Amino acid sequence: MDNIAVTRQIFTGVILAGGQAQRMGGQDKGLIELNGSPMVQYVLDAIVPQVIKVIINANRNQDIYAHYGHEVIGDEFEGFFGPLAGMASSMRAISTPFMLTAPCDSPFVPDDLAKRLYLQMIKKDADISVAHDGKRIQPVFVMLKTSLLDSMLDFLNKGERKIDIWFEQHKLAVTDFSDKPDTFININNRDDLSLIESRLKERG
Repeated sequence: MDNIAVTRQIFTGVILAGGQAQRMGGQDKGLIELNGSPMVQYVLDAIVPQVIKVIINANRNQDIYAHYGHEVIGDEFEGFFGPLAGMASSMRAISTPFMLTAPCDSPFVPDDLAKRLYLQMIKKDADISVAHDGKRIQPVFVMLKTSLLDSMLDFLNKGERKIDIWFEQHKLAVTDFSDKPDTFININNRDDLSLIESRLKERG
């Protein structure tokens, strides 16, 4: 299965930067500097080689995000509906059969995220493939069939927002990333920022 050729032409990547970041004092986490670069830059560096197109889902500072050279799309839903709203709003602009998502505040996204999620999806004949860190699923590290847009919109239009509940409505593949636990390190507070800066320095 791992020897199947996987082409980036079938994937669009979405970087989720639309959160409120309340634990960071409401700062736009994707633009917080980490060792001299905004966090979103680390995610872009990892995702761009894996996909044919990248969309940044952002509800603030859209002009700044646009400087990175990728389409920027905000949530269509009023109020904070969480990552599912960002996924649905971005999916409207996607023409590829698969969408890959990752958060803007995880600087250790692996270079095989798309491939591993996709291969497990194919293996399980699933509609959604979500990463698992060895203890729990990580629902914003996910690959979805873009044909799920109507289902996603229907769920959100009913006032629902919990992504794991929406997952349960579809055939779900769980992809093991327990060998790459740093993938899921993200920044929620200043202590996290210091920890990740130390990790980056260790990696050179």
